[in-house]
Amino acid sequence: MKNKLVITALATGLISSAAFADDGKINFTGAITDDACTVVNPVANPLEVQLGTVSRTAFSGAGDTAAPTKFTSKLSNCPASLDGKTSQVKFDGTAADGDTNVLALTQETGVAEGVGVQITDKNNTVVPLFTASSAYPLQTGDNNLDFTARYYATSS
Repeated sequence: MKNKLVITALATGLISSAAFADDGKINFTGAITDDACTVVNPVANPLEVQLGTVSRTAFSGAGDTAAPTKFTSKLSNCPASLDGKTSQVKFDGTAADGDTNVLALTQETGVAEGVGVQITDKNNTVVPLFTASSAYPLQTGDNNLDFTARYYATSS
């Protein structure tokens, strides 16, 4: 999430860094602030999204989807300084079969093959891994960022 970095006792400041290669340059810029919302479900307390059980016959081939399930990522205690600003969410994980539009399932005994989980944002736009979602407006206090997860067939 845009606001997932939590740093205590750190004054607001800008960051700037650069990386050089023989034939190019990349500049990294950003900001660290103490004006941030609280993420209700941090890594230590994950949000559990139940996609449910679907029959294998729900998928006739690669690209089929099943069991769309809405879920909400919540931000609380957003300060007034963020009122009218926006937040975006990035989902990190392992891509299914190299497709960054689909999260791979955890590889354990008995786990389905040829299927992953795809996430869409409030606009029903697929959110690729490591890519910011559409912007969600923020208001003082609590904010709900709505998404949908669904099974996605990566093969037939």
